[in-house]
Amino acid sequence: MTYIKSVGAYVIMLKSVFRRPQKAKIFKDAVFREIDDLGVKSVGIVAFISFFIGGVVAIQTALNLEDPIIPKDLIGFATKRSMILEFSSTFIMVILAGKVGSYITSSIGTMRVTEQIDALEVMGINSLNYLVLPKIIATVFFYPFLVLLAMTLGILGGWIAGVVTGLFEQYDYIAGIRMDFKPSLISYSLIKSTVFAFLIATIPSYFGYYLKGGSLEVGRASTKAVVWTIVMIIITNYFLTQMLLS
Repeated sequence: MTYIKSVGAYVIMLKSVFRRPQKAKIFKDAVFREIDDLGVKSVGIVAFISFFIGGVVAIQTALNLEDPIIPKDLIGFATKRSMILEFSSTFIMVILAGKVGSYITSSIGTMRVTEQIDALEVMGINSLNYLVLPKIIATVFFYPFLVLLAMTLGILGGWIAGVVTGLFEQYDYIAGIRMDFKPSLISYSLIKSTVFAFLIATIPSYFGYYLKGGSLEVGRASTKAVVWTIVMIIITNYFLTQMLLS
């Protein structure tokens, strides 16, 4: 019963969020501020993890292809598919759910505890629209670029891993990248990342906005928000994969 009430409150929250902003200039400034806080400041961690995970995938694939009959270009093919299909769109979003989700919940929750949200309501401002909608726009439009960055750096990391370790030849790896290339898989990954970005922006906002208690509850709400965001990403990933690839 508690979960049903939570879902209902979440839906009601979204109805208030998607209303026309009251002042376009203030809203535009808020969007660019959220793009910087939620997107640009996440580029470093996304680039770092993607590069080294791509290298690890390539090395592990090469070490498991000991049979000389198996073509070496499968290393590049496996790295490419792994980065495009799951890592860039799902694993990266799980990481961002932890980093960005906790930030969103704590920032909005702190405003709730310090009664700043109540002050916005007193001034006649739609606080949900003012606080949450810029976050949704920032993540939904910027995170697909992070996914493309993760794909590129992951494949590059695999190539550099081959050069450094000497486990496979460069031309074999490049041939594997070119083998059976399907642009539709990139579209699939970008669609997933857009949906996941929406979840990352809204679920933590819900936990922060409806927080009750003091400063101690802010930390607890952040933990719950991250856990539920990751759970919903995994569940949504299952259904999106069934719908888009089957």
